[in-house]
Amino acid sequence: MSIGAEDHRHLLVRRNPTTGELAFYLCWSPRNVPLSELVRVAGTRWSIEECFQAAKGQVGLDHYQVRNWTAWHRHITLAMLALAFLAAAADDARPSRAEDPNRPTRSSEPIDLTVPEIRSLISVLFRPPTRSLSALLNWSNWRRSHQALARHCHYQRRLSSPTAA
Repeated sequence: MSIGAEDHRHLLVRRNPTTGELAFYLCWSPRNVPLSELVRVAGTRWSIEECFQAAKGQVGLDHYQVRNWTAWHRHITLAMLALAFLAAAADDARPSRAEDPNRPTRSSEPIDLTVPEIRSLISVLFRPPTRSLSALLNWSNWRRSHQALARHCHYQRRLSSPTAA
């Protein structure tokens, strides 16, 4: 829906199909754009927010107490570099989607290595060993197997529940 005197301002309203919760997006564009483009950009915004949440939780993006711009810039740069390294390592560990595009949701094999899992495994390298390396890797494999089962059950439940109109 267009709002205001210009055709360049729009209000997007998105309803969560499971909870019915509404999300509102006030949009502006320098030129007229189709609704599909506004929806695409709103979806991109969500993925960017997810990346910042991951950076806060995994590499301490929000753990800074600095008083000047240079120190803040160094901290943010180092945190983003650490997250990029972890994301690249997770991507390298992931099998090619061309091999089997449905494997993560339909397989009983462990889920792919994730950024939190790789961070956990790397952090063990810098601590004194309390368990053997094989025990640590077995624990990681067990946990990812259970995450795969939880994901499968979640998808089954979502597929079987009626969607709200």
